Amino acid sequence: MMIKNHMIFLGPPGVGKGTQAQRLAQRLGLPHVSTGDMLRASVSSGSEIGRRAGAVMESGALVGDDLIVGIVAERLRLKDAEAGVVFDGFPRTILQAEALDGLLAAQDGEIGAILHITLDEEEIVERLSGRRVCAHCGAIYHMRHHPPAEVGVCDWCGGALLQRDDDQPEVIRKRLAVYQTETAPLIAYYRERPVYHLLSGKGDAETVFSQIVKVIGMSR
Repeated sequence: MMIKNHMIFLGPPGVGKGTQAQRLAQRLGLPHVSTGDMLRASVSSGSEIGRRAGAVMESGALVGDDLIVGIVAERLRLKDAEAGVVFDGFPRTILQAEALDGLLAAQDGEIGAILHITLDEEEIVERLSGRRVCAHCGAIYHMRHHPPAEVGVCDWCGGALLQRDDDQPEVIRKRLAVYQTETAPLIAYYRERPVYHLLSGKGDAETVFSQIVKVIGMSR
């Protein structure tokens, strides 16, 4: 019987969960499951669920548990998830965490590591408000730390660089407030588990990944 080792990244928006989750997924050969990407795809599709999710996301609030859990349940049924996945942005509430425990138990799965990344709020605002994303290939830039050669143009494909609506400073602060109210209590749910690890998001991506390698016992 296969035991699935699922990896969970926790932390507020802007701490680098996506970058680290993608890197860990590549290293472990597991799919990177980002609920944010899945929700944005749903919004772009123009479906009824996508329109509902889009309205909530634009307001700066979190999308409801039932919608998120349904998306994740479908993802876990896919063939490439049999050996485990790296979750990026899920779970975000205790209800989602309890639902995930149930989903994994039904599939003989287990959580291999819970990686909680933290960072100062002002640094998060600076990171996110300077971010630009290529509308064509999805490449990510930062106007201060990783600017494109030509302002507004992707170095890789020449596509237009856009600032997401949820990367506006006022929306970022609202998202962080929502996180503290609705998501931070999730940490208490996981904190006492042996697989829970608290990590600092300060420094570059390599510095943070070095912490991850150490706590989960991976070789470099």
